[in-house]
Order: sequence, then structure tokens, then C-alpha cells
Amino acid sequence: MKKTKPPRERAARALCSHFGVPENIVRDKKPMWTQYLDMADAALQAALSPEEWERVKAEGPEE
Repeated sequence: MKKTKPPRERAARALCSHFGVPENIVRDKKPMWTQYLDMADAALQAALSPEEWERVKAEGPEE
């Protein structure tokens, strides 16, 4: 069974898709979606309660 990606990664990948950027191209030795983690975090933090945000942040991915 395929493991579900953490919410932060899913949000960052969605932002890549929204902006027409391939998610998995490599930049600075990391997948491009990692460049969108800050924006994903801002949206998730605004949408979630502080407790939910801490739980989501703890799920990863590492920055």
C-alpha cells in the first residue's frame, strides 16, 4: 500500500502544480516542491488551529 505524503508536502506540491512548475525537478539538490514549503506552511498555519499546526509540522518533511 502506498504511504500518504505528509500534509505539508502535499500542499507544497499543490502549489508547484498551481504555478505550473514540475514538482520533482531538482534545484539545489532538492526536489522543486521543497522550494514551496514556506508558502505551504503559511497557508496551513493560517487555516489550522495552533494545535493542529504543531501536529502537521511534526509529521514532516524536514526542511
